[in-house]
Amino acid sequence: MSETAVFQPLMNTYKRIPLTITRGRGSYVWDETGRKYLDLTSGIGTCSLGHVPDRVKTAVASQLEELWHCSNLFHIPAQEKLASLLAENSFGDQVFFCNSGAEANEAAVKLARKHAREVKGAGATEIVTFTRSFHGRTMGAMTATGQDHVKEGFSPLPEGFSHIPFNCSESLKGIDVEKTAAVLLEPVQGEGGVIPSDPAWIRELEEFCRKHNILLMTDEVQTGVGRTGSLFAYEQYGITPDVMTLAKGLGSGFPIGAVVAGSKAAASFGPGTHGTTFGGNPLACTAGIATIEEMIEKGIPEKAMACGNRVKEKLNRLAEELTEVTEVRGKGLLLGLELEVEAADIVTEARENGLLVLTAGKNVLRLLPPLTISPEEADRAVSVLEDIFRRREATAV
Repeated sequence: MSETAVFQPLMNTYKRIPLTITRGRGSYVWDETGRKYLDLTSGIGTCSLGHVPDRVKTAVASQLEELWHCSNLFHIPAQEKLASLLAENSFGDQVFFCNSGAEANEAAVKLARKHAREVKGAGATEIVTFTRSFHGRTMGAMTATGQDHVKEGFSPLPEGFSHIPFNCSESLKGIDVEKTAAVLLEPVQGEGGVIPSDPAWIRELEEFCRKHNILLMTDEVQTGVGRTGSLFAYEQYGITPDVMTLAKGLGSGFPIGAVVAGSKAAASFGPGTHGTTFGGNPLACTAGIATIEEMIEKGIPEKAMACGNRVKEKLNRLAEELTEVTEVRGKGLLLGLELEVEAADIVTEARENGLLVLTAGKNVLRLLPPLTISPEEADRAVSVLEDIFRRREATAV
């Protein structure tokens, strides 16, 4: 380091927005100056019940007085209760808890390979994923990701992953069924541009996997826990995966990930096959229980679907009139606007107008509000975006 260099204690792994958030409540956050922002990022789809939801806050505060951490060598009641909630409200039979979406996907890959070795033989190790997919930043999850730019500089990458085109029936013919352990996909690709699966194609994929004894694994790290208008996105497609990964919205901001599996796949994990120190700790699982119970009891996914349809309808009308917006897509409150301009420019203008939004690639604006956002707040967000686009078009003439 040169003598004139300024010391930065944090590694430079994030291109940070010039904003310091100090407080959050509901659909809003405040910066260090006290300025208020309508938050359509929700921690990248994590604070699904809004910031500091009362039910989760109360549950975690109570747990803080009792026990923070306990090794998985012992029974953890909150972990067992959350696992039961997830199993009872999904296709799954058993659950493994970890700390993040990337960890959940890594565990799913291990489970798939162990299962394939037992039912197909040692040669079935391949994990098939899709172009433009995103599965995490750890070495395995990064290699599973179907975007080359996230892998630059990290070779050699782990073997045993391949990528085929998304929503393409022809691409299934290229899968080596004897060597493939599992197919891993996002029902709606998030980081890749907010691209929903084609319903007919994803059902064809399920049938293909069943026919060739390949595990179908859905990465619902971003789409799960109500985000797309049902508790889990796979439900809207009429399919039943063998394995599902969760994180983001599961803990209302507390670090937690999960692998949900049917009994046949889950049976391949036994004592000593996988583990984690912090995964499934009492604090995170208490947050998860309160989150899931609130989701179900208050009908949050259904409200998210209604609000998402409302927002999407308004944005589609705008897209017909605006030259910079070419397409609106997504499900529930996972929405993307394909633009003719760089989405980062709109993110900056929105922030200057008190609205926080995200990108999903160079030309896609991504909206991930809390699922509890009110119709009035959603209308305000659309109004801010409309004003930005109309002002840009007026100045471009």
